[in-house]
Amino acid sequence: MKKTLLALAALAILAGLAWLVGGRDDGDAEPAVETEVAVHVGTITRQTLRARVTAYGVVEPEPPGVRPSAGARVSASAAGVVTSVACTEGQRVVKGQLLFQLDPRAADAAAGKARRAVEYAEAVLERQRRLLDVEGTSQRRLLEAEQALAVAQADLEAAETQQALLRVEAPLAGIVARIGVRAGDGVDLTTTLAEIVNLDRLVVSTGVPSAELDALEVGQPAEVQGEEPGASLAGEVASIRPEVDAATGTALVRVTLPPGSGLRPGQLVTVRIVSEERKDRLAVPVESVVHDAEGRAVVAVVSGGRAVQTPVKVGLHDAGRVEIEGEGLEEGLTVVTEGAYALPAETKVRVLGP
Repeated sequence: MKKTLLALAALAILAGLAWLVGGRDDGDAEPAVETEVAVHVGTITRQTLRARVTAYGVVEPEPPGVRPSAGARVSASAAGVVTSVACTEGQRVVKGQLLFQLDPRAADAAAGKARRAVEYAEAVLERQRRLLDVEGTSQRRLLEAEQALAVAQADLEAAETQQALLRVEAPLAGIVARIGVRAGDGVDLTTTLAEIVNLDRLVVSTGVPSAELDALEVGQPAEVQGEEPGASLAGEVASIRPEVDAATGTALVRVTLPPGSGLRPGQLVTVRIVSEERKDRLAVPVESVVHDAEGRAVVAVVSGGRAVQTPVKVGLHDAGRVEIEGEGLEEGLTVVTEGAYALPAETKVRVLGP
């Protein structure tokens, strides 16, 4: 009797389990719960986008070209001994200003002697002219006096030129960047006495990889960023050297700097040359463009609490945004940014914010 009761109880339990597993009516089934994904969003904007070639360069004085060089190494035009230094490092000078004086004593003596010779020759010539008027001399003696004066004047000019060569003057306006001699030093034509730089005429010399040269042209705008963080300076491409350095695979490109840039020769800077500009283009944050299961670039457009993937063609990248083209896309639409990766083709979303 006891065994019979146990068997009946087991059958009841099995029947109950069978009812729980498959015995309910369809009307009793719980509805499926739709997944909701939390995302951040951004906006499709219409703007100007620019492609840039980025390189690193060194600030230098503008080299000679249409205009004279903006930097110069100052040397003497004659050998001698420096008697005075009339400038200091960091001093601003104008073209023609005295920088150094070489020992002028011998030149001064020669000039003085030549000057007296000119005075004597002038007096002799004047006397011969008076005598000629009263027939007290000959035409030949008058010509000899004129020739003697010409020789004396040429000697004086040579002596004064030698005096001028001993005065070393600034060849251009600028800043005295370095002084290489002191009073008492002997110098010759190869000695660098000082270096002068016009800080209002600086350029950046940079090497651009050969693969990017075709995108560059003289006159393109450029942005120059110094070592210190801050606003960039506006410049433009001044020259592009046609040959490529075999060792580095780069070509020399020079970018002008605006006057008063505050930069100094020798500084390292970053140069971004604007190689292309596209106006009035649709753009989205870079992180909103992802790839779907088929490898297509897509953006998830949000509308009515749902995000729908839309295929796009991607263009220029600029400052964290990317150019897009796609059917139905327009300015002002909302797109998913954070959370766009691996998002289903269409899904319910909860916007957390931009």
